[in-house]
Amino acid sequence: MAANIRKIHLENPQPRLISEAVDILDNGGIVVYPTDTIYGIGVDLFNKAAVERVLRIKKASKHKMLSFICRDLKGISRWAVVPDQAYRVMRRVLPGPYTFVLRASREIPKVMLQKRKTVGLRIPDSPAPHALVEKLGRPILSTSVPQGSDGYFTDPEEIAENYNHEIDLILDAGIMFNQPSTVVDFSGDEPVILREGCGDLDALYY
Repeated sequence: MAANIRKIHLENPQPRLISEAVDILDNGGIVVYPTDTIYGIGVDLFNKAAVERVLRIKKASKHKMLSFICRDLKGISRWAVVPDQAYRVMRRVLPGPYTFVLRASREIPKVMLQKRKTVGLRIPDSPAPHALVEKLGRPILSTSVPQGSDGYFTDPEEIAENYNHEIDLILDAGIMFNQPSTVVDFSGDEPVILREGCGDLDALYY
């Protein structure tokens, strides 16, 4: 079945489109949606078959670290072990274009972890993913739409052309710029920048 493409307002996403997307997520489907950086592929964090579909799309090993989106920092300790230093930084810069790598709690589904002990956490500064998580009532797994080894698809039409029968719905907010989130690892004794992206590095320290 070919992917449906729906035009969505970036700043004020239409409730009917959010409801349509959440119905798909709730039934094990895959939704592409705009974030504050690039387009993300989203599925229900607790649907093993859907997570495995995403890994196939990404051509990724089950040992690859996966990220998920939360609505806000409230209750974040349910999903990850958050050191005091990490929490202070996250409270200052989130929502925003950062992914924080943290030690996973026991609440994280095993399909997300395999032999890994860490997960990535995002709270984008973007209404669409916020609305999706709010409506679904639980976090969603989120990863970029891949374009080769070092790039990302940012045009919804190109996403449809390349993944037409692997994705159920594309929420089209137009062409986005090609820069992912900054990734910060807080799983060890000291924070480590794993990838420099949209997020301002200075904001992590001041």
